[in-house]
Amino acid sequence: MFRGIPIRAHYTLLLVLPLLAYLFGGAFQRAAQVAEVPPERLSGSPWLWGLAVGVGLFVSVLIHELAHTVYALWRGGRVRSITLMMVGGVSELSEPPPRPRDEALMALVGPLTSLGMAVMFGGAMVLVRRTGSFNLQFACFYLASLNLFLGVFNLLPAFPMDGGRIVRAMLTGRLGLVRATRVASVLGRGFAVVFGLWGAATLNPFLLVIAFFIYMGAEGEARQVRTKALLEGVEVAELMTPRMLGVDATASLDDALWNLRRERRTALPVTDGDVPVGVVGVVEIGSIPEHARDIRSARDVMRPALLARQDEDSWRALRRMVESQVPLLVVVDGLGRLVGTLDLEDIQRGMTLLQARVERAERDARRWRERRPA
Repeated sequence: MFRGIPIRAHYTLLLVLPLLAYLFGGAFQRAAQVAEVPPERLSGSPWLWGLAVGVGLFVSVLIHELAHTVYALWRGGRVRSITLMMVGGVSELSEPPPRPRDEALMALVGPLTSLGMAVMFGGAMVLVRRTGSFNLQFACFYLASLNLFLGVFNLLPAFPMDGGRIVRAMLTGRLGLVRATRVASVLGRGFAVVFGLWGAATLNPFLLVIAFFIYMGAEGEARQVRTKALLEGVEVAELMTPRMLGVDATASLDDALWNLRRERRTALPVTDGDVPVGVVGVVEIGSIPEHARDIRSARDVMRPALLARQDEDSWRALRRMVESQVPLLVVVDGLGRLVGTLDLEDIQRGMTLLQARVERAERDARRWRERRPA
């Protein structure tokens, strides 16, 4: 935790640590020569040094990402979580800094922090060399190299790396966020293809992993921005499935299961009158033996309902759904009465219709420009 913000390690970082230990262990002799350290004077095996380098990368990535987070908080953003990856990380913002310029600077402080640490450890290596402590000199060399790599690599204009985010921030004022993200994403995928081909040609598994990470990250970020652009400003009432009745709280689980099958849903709201009091789904019902389902009620197994207002922004509602890891939002009116439900199927269907509306508006605008006299 950092200032109440949870810090997580992405599986890519955990997967790459043993790979790094293996690669650095194999390059031990060459690295010692570059660092001007006699290999025979170093304590521990090459593979142990490789493992230490992997841990050093983990710590360096953490400091790199904390720099992003501190700047975002300072500029008025709100950070929900920090996820560490193999060549950087992601600070998930529940509320980003207000200006594109702030996004560019927030992206820049991470690589600058890494480069600053590279200079610091490089200077420490020079100072330690005079003491004759070869182990400490070699450790400083490796830490300087790792942070130099992190700083330079993250400045590449390959979205979702920091350099790609800087490019997007610079283009947003001219192209808008969606088109700027599309351009930055294409650049990122282009770099990913280059890294992938280079890794395949040189049989370098590390480059192949990096290529996969960049390609998937660029595609995922572009998809998220498109989703946000479509859903922002759209009220939940436009996307929800209208529903005035749910599963009665006193209904047996057999009756609740019949309702789920009839509605073709995996979960439905539980109501007391017209007020939602929870949610019941196939998971909760499945946890009860069949012979007991006719004597157990929906109220016995229901879970708390996550409520949404009719006039709530759909993008905010989707974020709450994802963050809470629930399959269903229960939509209520101003008096707290059930008026509908919203799940991922509703959102996907609504996005398809919204996208068609946007494309039709763009076609109409193009036709109007073509017909307008010069």
